[in-house]
Amino acid sequence: MAGNKNEASKIRSVAKALTIIDLLAAKQREMSLAELARDTSLPKSTLHGLLSTMRDFGYIEQSSFDGRYRLGVHLFEVGNVVANNWDVRQTAVPYIQKLVDDLEETIHLAILDKGEVLYVDKRESNQSLRIVSQVGMRLPAHCTGVGKALLASLHHSEVKRIIADKGLKRYTRHTITDPRELEAELEKVRALGYAVDNEEIMDSLRCIAAPVKDNNGKTCAAISVSGPVSRLDGENFRRALETITQTALEISVSLGYSSVVGSEASGA
Repeated sequence: MAGNKNEASKIRSVAKALTIIDLLAAKQREMSLAELARDTSLPKSTLHGLLSTMRDFGYIEQSSFDGRYRLGVHLFEVGNVVANNWDVRQTAVPYIQKLVDDLEETIHLAILDKGEVLYVDKRESNQSLRIVSQVGMRLPAHCTGVGKALLASLHHSEVKRIIADKGLKRYTRHTITDPRELEAELEKVRALGYAVDNEEIMDSLRCIAAPVKDNNGKTCAAISVSGPVSRLDGENFRRALETITQTALEISVSLGYSSVVGSEASGA
């Protein structure tokens, strides 16, 4: 019995340590022991022990000036190992750079995680509109190009579950906030094979996104080009659309996707 209690204690300790890491990541700043105790509801004595252990392993760093805590460089090192071994991100790197060179706009690569868009790569050209997004950032799926491309790959019931959990928050006057309108939009995305965000999360911003599929024919990511409406219009829009959809297909093929497998996976 004592052994079981020790194991349970270890698991709780891991959960508490991960809670601290998640909190520091969400705050994106140094925090004092008192602030951490307040936001985690953990005793200072427990926190001190956890922080000291994580500091010894490089996951947490402590300021020598005021004793505040921040995420350690070892997390960055571990994150790079994960990223470099993540097939879709690693495979997409040269394609993304070529898109930036060809289209001279911001390019995003994203996945769907816990009902939200998680950006795993982002590149900007010299003339790109500065967009409030970064690698590791999460944004809603219902009002982003990559989000709609990813949602369109899901079963209707799963989309409804995400809407119930996350809601359909309005960001601009163009944001879709009606579940029926969103489902109609996703049906359009499924039929066309691409998604467009027309000023739905940010005024004057347009995004064109296409799904990336794996060797099983399943959508595993989405890639997009984003820029001001004034530039992604007319012939420029058509060129960007053709380029982004073709590139998404090329990345998919590099991951082992084939149209035959894709047809079987979709039930066609």
